[in-house]
Amino acid sequence: MPMAKHIILGVHITDRIHHVRSVQERLTEYGCSIRTRLGLHEAEKKFCSPNGLLILEMTDDPAAAQELADKLNAIEGVEVQTMIFNHS
Repeated sequence: MPMAKHIILGVHITDRIHHVRSVQERLTEYGCSIRTRLGLHEAEKKFCSPNGLLILEMTDDPAAAQELADKLNAIEGVEVQTMIFNHS
């Protein structure tokens, strides 16, 4: 069945090393609501950025997406932005 909408969460994480456990726990908790997960951060041979960005494509359950966004936003150093594309 086609999705009614695309819900995308952009998750900006500062100081990844210190916040990764809390973020991963939330992602695991909502794992069945996440269709696609893409992680981005600057990395070179001798440098790995302490900041990162996750792009999450959620299932079309707005309540679950909002719950996850709220729980991630409650973590220090994490900011979530939401994009919703309707297919009507």
